[in-house]
Amino acid sequence: MPAARRRWLLLTVGAVVLAVLVVLVARVVRFSVAGEAFIGTYSGAAPRLAGTPVGFPAWAAWQHGLNAVFLLLTVRSGWRIHRGARPTTFWTRRNDGRIRTRNPPIRIAIDLWSHFAADTLWVLNGVLFVILCAVSGHWARIVPTDWAVLPQAVSAGLQYASFTWPTEDGWVNYNALQQLSYFLVVYVAGPIAVLTGLRAAPGFASRLRVLDARFPVRLAKTLHWWTMWFLVAFTVVHVFLVLATGALRNLNHIYALRDDQNPAGLVVFAASVLLTAALVAALRPPVVRWVAARTGAVLHRPPKPPRTPSER
Repeated sequence: MPAARRRWLLLTVGAVVLAVLVVLVARVVRFSVAGEAFIGTYSGAAPRLAGTPVGFPAWAAWQHGLNAVFLLLTVRSGWRIHRGARPTTFWTRRNDGRIRTRNPPIRIAIDLWSHFAADTLWVLNGVLFVILCAVSGHWARIVPTDWAVLPQAVSAGLQYASFTWPTEDGWVNYNALQQLSYFLVVYVAGPIAVLTGLRAAPGFASRLRVLDARFPVRLAKTLHWWTMWFLVAFTVVHVFLVLATGALRNLNHIYALRDDQNPAGLVVFAASVLLTAALVAALRPPVVRWVAARTGAVLHRPPKPPRTPSER
């Protein structure tokens, strides 16, 4: 077995064993006398400001779906960069349009261009989300405003880990662990991913040598890498809990903007998954090169075929 596959197998087995141990310990604590008393004092609900909007606006539903697509494309292209072989296709920004720079543009691999393109869409969608949250009052659902959120989050986490789901009404208010998680994703992990990505980008890295001592590129790449894994882990757990804790109602909240057991949200969710899969399948290398050529010069050098024994 190759070393890389063996390493992934060991990591998977280790993660499963750790998860089982966490569940066992959580159930022992949860159903102990002290655990019952703690849950009785802290139900897990997030403190709620008066006047916080109830339900979800249409723009949140659209941006939630777009965020999933853009994040998938960003992680996919980032993984291709990390695991990719020597690039054969390159992109260079045109310097004769509206965006002109004194220094000539830097040539980059097409996978890096794909990453920047997907990341730009993800960032723009996130910035618009933050702005709309601020002007609509929706921010109060995901920004902690009381230190009581901490013991409430511990309570919610203990209930999740012991598979006794916390009692909640996500249409009105998130539980404390949800609130902290969404806050970290939107207001902490997102900005870290953007800033570290810009610091590690070839064009910026070569022009920001003054930061090498305090914020070296290697550190930026490490933070960027682990932030990606945090977002991936959050997404996996988020989807699992949405489906495990009442799929129809949870999907209706964000995909159908209603609070009932109607299958409308499930239908929209399934359609969005199919459309996303079709988009990913359609983004083959020739298509990516064609799109990239709309914004710059693309140089494609097909890999040379291996030499025959007579040519060696």
